[in-house]
Amino acid sequence: MLMAHLVLKNLVEQYEELRALHAETGSAAARRRMDDVAYSLCVSTGTGSVDAALAVARFRLRRVSAGSEPLLAA
Repeated sequence: MLMAHLVLKNLVEQYEELRALHAETGSAAARRRMDDVAYSLCVSTGTGSVDAALAVARFRLRRVSAGSEPLLAA
């Protein structure tokens, strides 16, 4: 089974690191990778924008931490 919360956590962390890297360096490679991760976040959360995807992912991660949401996805 896929542990969806770990996937979301990893995507959020990657996006934040890439956003910081891109802000520092302006690297086109960092921007492309950031766009790829943003797309994966949107698909994973069923949203259409990275801001919405991050909000949904963080909400779900908080629910898992609080024990309100199952750890495993069907």
